[in-house]
Amino acid sequence: MNAGGNHAFRNERGSSQLFALGWRKVFRYWRTKENVVASATLKQQIDLNAIVRVFPGVEYRPEQFPGLVYRLKKPKTATLIFSSGKMVCTGAKSERQARKAVLKVIDELKRDGIVILGKPDITIQNIVASAGLGGYIDLEKATYGLKKTMYEPEQFPGLIYRMDEPKVVILLFASGKLVCTGARREIQVGIAVNKLQQILESKSLITYEGTEKPRLPPLPAKELEKEQLKVDQAKAKQEKEKTEKKDEVED
Repeated sequence: MNAGGNHAFRNERGSSQLFALGWRKVFRYWRTKENVVASATLKQQIDLNAIVRVFPGVEYRPEQFPGLVYRLKKPKTATLIFSSGKMVCTGAKSERQARKAVLKVIDELKRDGIVILGKPDITIQNIVASAGLGGYIDLEKATYGLKKTMYEPEQFPGLIYRMDEPKVVILLFASGKLVCTGARREIQVGIAVNKLQQILESKSLITYEGTEKPRLPPLPAKELEKEQLKVDQAKAKQEKEKTEKKDEVED
């Protein structure tokens, strides 16, 4: 899993940013790498050869891969552009940065004569983040103490844990370090890490050094409310679909 390079979560402007500078100050063991993958859709065809003529620095080898690679230095990202109008941006360090990168690429294309109509539909597809919980984990016991795990130490030293809510996959190591992937919003990463720590503690699967037990700071209340609302809406939608299917079968 590529987490996109060393990077500590930064405090960026906007209430949607979860990992404020306080996290780094309070928890020295907390280190992160983050890679946010975003997709974008333009409702039009794009002439990739025209982009190559205007931007000779782009990477385009259609005989090997159908997409064109457009790199930005700031923010440091790589965006795949396809003739269908689809775009995929990788390497961003936050949701905000990913959206900013996509819009910047489009602005640069338009500024140099590439015809772009309308605004892109941008969706965050995946957030990969790594962290340290500050304690040692008994992976053998965790295999039985946690649900939906996979642990084969003779092949790989990490335990794979699939969390249902939020729906993420966590790669967990005995050192307390972890990699979280599958989140679509930054708040989900924070929720998943907090939830995992609580589960490990409740089942005595994590051991901390010293007398002080590290504790992650509370998550932003407003963001938690928004996330819970989205979860509730998704569950309500699923229940509605199940009911409709059941009614169709009965009819």
